Amino acid sequence: MTFDYDLFVIGGGSGGVRAARIASAEGGAKVALAEESRMGGTCVIRGCVPKKLMVFASEYPEQVQDARAYGWDASVGSFDWTRFRGALENELDRLEAAYRGTLLNAGVTIYDTRAVVVDPHRVRLADGTEFSVKHILIATGGRPFVPTVPGAELAVTSNEMFDLETLPKRALVVGGGYIASEFACILHGLGVAVTMMYRGASILRGFDDEARGIVQTTMQARGIDIQCGVDVAGLHKAPGGIVARGTDGSMQEFDLVMYATGRLPNSGGIGLENLGVGIGVRGQVLVDEWSQTAVPSIYAVGDVTDRINLTPVAIREGHAFADTVFRGVPTKADHQLVASAVFTQPELGSIGLSEEAAKRQHSEAQGPIEIFAASFRPMKSLFAGREDRVLMKLVVDQASQRVLGCHIVGNGAGEMIQLAAIAIKMGATKADFDRTVAVHPTVSEELVTMRKPVRVV
Repeated sequence: MTFDYDLFVIGGGSGGVRAARIASAEGGAKVALAEESRMGGTCVIRGCVPKKLMVFASEYPEQVQDARAYGWDASVGSFDWTRFRGALENELDRLEAAYRGTLLNAGVTIYDTRAVVVDPHRVRLADGTEFSVKHILIATGGRPFVPTVPGAELAVTSNEMFDLETLPKRALVVGGGYIASEFACILHGLGVAVTMMYRGASILRGFDDEARGIVQTTMQARGIDIQCGVDVAGLHKAPGGIVARGTDGSMQEFDLVMYATGRLPNSGGIGLENLGVGIGVRGQVLVDEWSQTAVPSIYAVGDVTDRINLTPVAIREGHAFADTVFRGVPTKADHQLVASAVFTQPELGSIGLSEEAAKRQHSEAQGPIEIFAASFRPMKSLFAGREDRVLMKLVVDQASQRVLGCHIVGNGAGEMIQLAAIAIKMGATKADFDRTVAVHPTVSEELVTMRKPVRVV
């Protein structure tokens, strides 16, 4: 049978774009991709990239304050949100054009419209045009989840944060995950009075308890009002702003309420429901280790599968799919020991097992876990009179001495964990760390100078 396309990709985010490019340029396939919004997806347009640029912007006031302690006659003026937002939009336009150019140069046909799946070998565009296709790749990503509470329509999500006309003076961030924590720090750094409401006992659930505890304590010390154990019961408009009613009975007024209460796979309304494609309880497209669904011609990669919702993982999954299906190189995406970073202030970098997860997963037969940790005030901020603390922590299997996890809190943690991840992915032992000569004076030298465990669990 002759098909219009060998591959039709629905979704122009990082995973879909990588799969389309490799399948076309290196696999020799005839490929089309449909994207109803802006090319680049969540990461480039509504997530990682603009968020990181906002992180950079928010860090300057503190840097200027520290400069005075180092003898500079420095002062920080007011922040011009309009100017920054214009520059940000220009950068996103540049990146979107680069993504588009990459696809076109690879020979991919682009449809700037919505596409849905008609059957295992047909897709339909919004204008009714249908194509026969040999393979379909679902790469539609995820979307913010907002709980059903009275007045929820008054709130924004991370999607809208980059398009605000003006910065608020008072903001409520609802949630305690990495997106909530990052935006709380961003807004605070830009001069906004920030409150966080989180129904859990401590923010950044899932990360190492000791590490996230330091992040939360530091955020609070810098002036962010973190209210744990409380959720929003409802929102209503008031003359002075938006009033949030807490589950503890409190009433607080804000200029902006942002929900960062998780994300859901973007799988609805694209025709998968009646084709036999498995859909999980959260809406995730169920796939096997080859990213293939229960329908052999339909695959899915990225956040829509709800495996590990990180851009580099989606890229690996998309590349592995193209290698397997179009290049004759069977490849499975490796989801083991994936490093991650939370761009709060201070940053948190993590790879492998937390202390708590190691305790849960190791049986008595596997033996104890050794914890090596150093928490101290770093030289740079100590000189400036700050009370900041950093953490260097290794989780080690006592029997094999293999490093099972590494957790870093402090400036540059995201950069440091990337390098530590190489060693840990290679199976480094504590002895490998110990025989590495320290680079002095640095905060990261503590990773190779901790000789005795602080505890055995």
